[in-house]
Amino acid sequence: MSSLTRYDPLDDFFRGFFVRPVEFGAPAEAPTIKIDVKEQERTYVVHAEMPGIKKEDIHVNVDGAMVSITAERKQEKETKEGERVLRVERSFGKVSRSFQLGQDIDDAASSAKFSDGVLELTLPKKAATQSKRLTIQ
Repeated sequence: MSSLTRYDPLDDFFRGFFVRPVEFGAPAEAPTIKIDVKEQERTYVVHAEMPGIKKEDIHVNVDGAMVSITAERKQEKETKEGERVLRVERSFGKVSRSFQLGQDIDDAASSAKFSDGVLELTLPKKAATQSKRLTIQ
């Protein structure tokens, strides 16, 4: 025999809505670097979001067409007497991001600036080398 069960979508929607516990001990997310890469005729322009990171803690390496961005967000322990921390959602630690572009970068002419939590890289493309055809003797 089969039994029928009545389904109420509102019951599922509101189930636990008012009784969800607040998780004070939940771990914070790991920091991430979100990037936008734009290609222009002679350069690549990269914008990397890095809120809460000081410019002294950012390192950029360019090797051919490979670009690596490394940063560290340091935790500042500042608690006053009689103060109790209830929740920490900001993440701390090292984060890195590497990506490869379509053409080698002229690292000598590259530039970087950091303003309002956004790192802007201007990466000029290296001049393409002409392929040389060898004659066989």
